[in-house]
Amino acid sequence: MQFDLYQAETSHIAHEYSTLLDEAREKISSGITLSRLEQKGVLHALQVLIENSIGKAKQVLKVKGEPVPVSAYDAFAALAQIKVISESDLPAWNSAVELRNRIVHEYMNLDIKRVLELVQADQHKFVTAFLLLPASKEKD
Repeated sequence: MQFDLYQAETSHIAHEYSTLLDEAREKISSGITLSRLEQKGVLHALQVLIENSIGKAKQVLKVKGEPVPVSAYDAFAALAQIKVISESDLPAWNSAVELRNRIVHEYMNLDIKRVLELVQADQHKFVTAFLLLPASKEKD
């Protein structure tokens, strides 16, 4: 039952932050320049979504009785090994983890224009899709 509660909260967060990114995408697509505050909001939303997915990846491994690695990269690799995610999705997950690391640790070397291009192209949607994946799917 604890995992089901975790999944419910994960889904709530996914909806909330994905909606914020959708709003940003709409503005960007309309040619509106995001304010610095809005740009920081985009970064925060991406960070939260990606961190939430890392946490979920580790929770899924735990529920399945698999070893839970410390590294986010290794957590997604382990999910691919047990067929929860596709092996072909690993490069995207590695890029997402790298983006999260840059937002948190290398924020002075972050190209916000590139980040906004990613949001405009909906390249974060696979993270939201993973977060919304029903608990029963991961527990199989």
